[in-house]
Amino acid sequence: MTGARPRASKKRRARERGGGSGGGAAAEAAPGRERRPAAAAGGGMSWARAAGRVLAALLLAASALSAALLASGDALERGTRGLDGKKHVELKMDQALLLIHNELLGTNLTVYWNSERCYHCLPQVLGSVSGSGKPGKPSVAPVAVSTQHTSILQLNDTLEEREVCRLKYKFGEFGNYSLLVKPVHNGVNETACDLVVNKNPVDSNLPVYIALLVVLAVIIAVCFLRFLLSLDDFNNWISKAINSRETDRLINSELGSPSRAGLFGDDAQPEVWRPSVVPPRLRCVDTFRGLALILMVFVNYGGGKYWYFKHASWNGLTVADLVFPWFVFIMGSSIFLSMNSILQRGCTKFRLLGKVAWRSFLLICIGIVIVNPNYCLGPLSWDKVRIPGVLQRLGVTYFVVAVLELPFAKPVPESCVSAGKILLYYKDQTKDILIRFTAWCCFLGLISVVLTKVSENEGFVPVNKNLWSISYVTTLSSFAFFILLILYPIVDVKGLWTGSPFYYPGMNSILVYVGHEVFKNYFPFQWRLQDSQSHKEHLVQNLVATALWVLIAYVLYRKKVFWKI
Repeated sequence: MTGARPRASKKRRARERGGGSGGGAAAEAAPGRERRPAAAAGGGMSWARAAGRVLAALLLAASALSAALLASGDALERGTRGLDGKKHVELKMDQALLLIHNELLGTNLTVYWNSERCYHCLPQVLGSVSGSGKPGKPSVAPVAVSTQHTSILQLNDTLEEREVCRLKYKFGEFGNYSLLVKPVHNGVNETACDLVVNKNPVDSNLPVYIALLVVLAVIIAVCFLRFLLSLDDFNNWISKAINSRETDRLINSELGSPSRAGLFGDDAQPEVWRPSVVPPRLRCVDTFRGLALILMVFVNYGGGKYWYFKHASWNGLTVADLVFPWFVFIMGSSIFLSMNSILQRGCTKFRLLGKVAWRSFLLICIGIVIVNPNYCLGPLSWDKVRIPGVLQRLGVTYFVVAVLELPFAKPVPESCVSAGKILLYYKDQTKDILIRFTAWCCFLGLISVVLTKVSENEGFVPVNKNLWSISYVTTLSSFAFFILLILYPIVDVKGLWTGSPFYYPGMNSILVYVGHEVFKNYFPFQWRLQDSQSHKEHLVQNLVATALWVLIAYVLYRKKVFWKI
């Protein structure tokens, strides 16, 4: 209200000088005409941002449905018939049929199998084939072989326990193969082993390629929409369309809306309300948290039953091995940011310690009581309760790190060894932040190179998720710093990407994680599949379930509903 008085006094002085009411009206109307386009443009831009977020969420859900349509098809007849036309074995997922034809007279064979990824593993007995009784009439034995990795087959003489032949081959899913074992008549006692493809396998990775192409199309569509919204002509067209509809609504309305001039007087101007200054959140942190969480949800729901969306059995890395360390990394980065913010609001360190202990206790309780695999199976079975679950480990880790960090809550430049400290101390110093992210990424990556020798099994300390080896920690930390190195300038500095759709689940991580565990076996997150041995159907189901949780997180974000402990 105080800002309107100088304008009113100037207006009276202009009238006393003989400027007339017309000049005063023109002078007073000019600012109004200048404000309307700005207000309209602001409304158009806010509408455009809201429309972009809604479109991103809808396109994400549509991507899963598109993958279902593109990857749909009738259930295939798996290659279970040999050259003789007989049906031998029923194949399961990630298996192929191998028919071993033994033409060696009176020689029984034992078939051993091993995976190329299995380090120093003993071969497993796959089956046995009796010797041929007559020349030209081989004995046939069907076996199912794994198609996940390259297989090593070894055929031994059962009686003499000597190696007859050995071969290495990458079988395809639901393929039909024949291994012809026959003697070579060239004066030397040799045996030939020839592999023949009876029926071509299916490309089990095709649904993944289709889903990736759909996601890429969604990203291109969203980027194109953002490009249109950045054009002034397009924004003006949207603003005119919105304002014309609003004007028609007010004209056709019987009541309309009360005039602000009637409330405050002809010359008075309403006081502009300004919200209290709140430190902005780092969107890159929430985006990274949401990315790790969505990958965790997808992996926990099955990941299409693909081997690279499952945890590595021992040494090595898969996509599933990335998500938990990344989530812990972001939690550790957020601890310092949140503690510093709470202390700045006047909270004592002793009271903050109580908050930390209470939150850790709640995380452990939620993990034990709510996220329990027996909640759908009747009464709780204590002998099957998983005490060291995900939330339980997060609760213990959060308490230990927070207690150790509490005495050093004030950032010190020389000890910026965490992403949270770097982001807080070097706030608004983009170059310094990026330099330190790059340095830590390279330093930790170099340690991983030395420890692993860039090998899965031959290094000093191989990458092993089960043991949480030091090389596993340094490798995933290096990846995490690299992701922040990419996200921070794109999301927080340049604003080229808002972090959607990962930003929304990142703002409600506890609710999304608990919800996806509790409702895992309920529709629409799971339904009965027509073919339970199909990667395609599992992938579609898991993509739809994951997209639904992203959509739920978006709706909760719009409704300002957040579950915080």
